[in-house]
Amino acid sequence: MQFNIPTLLTLFRVILIPFFVLAFYLPVSWAPFLCALIFFIAAVTDWFDGYLARRWNQSTRFGAFLDPVADKVMVAIAMVLVVEHYHQWWITLPAATMIGREIIISALREWMAELGKRSNVAVSWIGKVKTTAQMTALVWMLWRPNEWVEGAGIALFIVAAVLTLWSMLQYLNAARGDLLEQ
Repeated sequence: MQFNIPTLLTLFRVILIPFFVLAFYLPVSWAPFLCALIFFIAAVTDWFDGYLARRWNQSTRFGAFLDPVADKVMVAIAMVLVVEHYHQWWITLPAATMIGREIIISALREWMAELGKRSNVAVSWIGKVKTTAQMTALVWMLWRPNEWVEGAGIALFIVAAVLTLWSMLQYLNAARGDLLEQ
């Protein structure tokens, strides 16, 4: 297997995961900033590796597999850390909703691919908006430099949960005929 820059960026994102978690638990005042910075770098590489793979025509099977895995693992871990920090139902419920949606849509995409209809559940614009809101909210909630940024992060986190439900319903609606077929 030949590694290219997009795949190396995805692998870099995977390597960042333990450092991201360790930064969260550092017993220093700047730990939230470091944790948020590592997550931000991971979020930027997620966008950048996909852009470069398309732009340079360097998509690989391994990269196509690893990219969404790295993204979902990093985001799920960020949500677990945020839930642990806040320990409030209005944070836990949106996080559980977003993690649950990812599991449901991943299973739906896999199943639709088996039917040869993967394109019926391709990423939509609402999914991209949801991801942007989610990533921004997580950065702000991990960083927490002041109550305004933290409050905005929590509000955006809830917006991301609503967008998550909306996009999930769109995907399920797109697959409805196949799901309900006898």
